[in-house]
Amino acid sequence: MHTPEPKKWKLMLITWLFIYPSVNILFVLLFPLMEGFNQWIKTLVLTMILVPFMGIILPKLHQRFWGWIIK
Repeated sequence: MHTPEPKKWKLMLITWLFIYPSVNILFVLLFPLMEGFNQWIKTLVLTMILVPFMGIILPKLHQRFWGWIIK
């Protein structure tokens, strides 16, 4: 049996709908605490939190919406 290919634009949309609010929430929560830090350190801390969070949550979101993604 042939498994339909996922629509890349749908995978990207779900990914973006997760990342955009997550980045904004982390900016609001973290950046005031790191006011005197260099930008590269702020980005390092942001990505150290966001990337593992993405690795946990995104597969679950893709699984949850898989029926829509392959349509």
